[in-house]
Amino acid sequence: MNLHDFTETIGFSDHRASYHEILLAAVGGFLGILAIFMVSQSLFDPALAVVIVPSMGASAVLLFAAPHAPFSQPWNVVAGHIVSAAIGVACWQWIPDLTVAASVAVGLAIGAMYFARCTHPPGGATALAAVIGSDQLHELGYVYVFQPIMLNVATMLLVAIMFNGLFKWRRYPVRLSVKPEPTRPAASTSASISHEDFVYALSQIDTIIDVSEEDLLKIYQLATKRHQQTP
Repeated sequence: MNLHDFTETIGFSDHRASYHEILLAAVGGFLGILAIFMVSQSLFDPALAVVIVPSMGASAVLLFAAPHAPFSQPWNVVAGHIVSAAIGVACWQWIPDLTVAASVAVGLAIGAMYFARCTHPPGGATALAAVIGSDQLHELGYVYVFQPIMLNVATMLLVAIMFNGLFKWRRYPVRLSVKPEPTRPAASTSASISHEDFVYALSQIDTIIDVSEEDLLKIYQLATKRHQQTP
């Protein structure tokens, strides 16, 4: 097995963003975290307030490195963190065993985000932090949902909207993107796009795409198959 086959086997994508795009993602993440610290320290006593939770670092990766991904959209970010924070606090207060409480918090957070259609992977860390965090954090109780979580999320989201909005190819939220008029593909073109075509198309998009070319090809095949079956 050569290196290319091995990377495909383990799910590693060959698609890479340009150095310019990577730099923008890094600068955006820096600004997002910096803004959270500045806002929190200006509103609260830094010696007393829980300024930031580590899960915001994971959110920064999504918001600035993959702003078009479904998990990065505002509803997912806001609701995902808030729901998970509330569940984490409840588990800490009602389940005496720390191991069980932490496990239940993450599991319930995943389920709740799924049903609320607000899946945001860093939400699992937000729920976990509510259980295994410091005594200072535990003393906050459900205030944890508002400060630091809601404050952190609102600040990060505002920076993401403003920063990504400076670049037309990084419109955020993704709903701001200009959508082309939908066209119905002809049945004769159902087999005209190959795996290599998708690989090439992905290489021309200068941002991280949260889907593999294999998944895109499968979606295309299913769509064209349905088109052929529709009278």
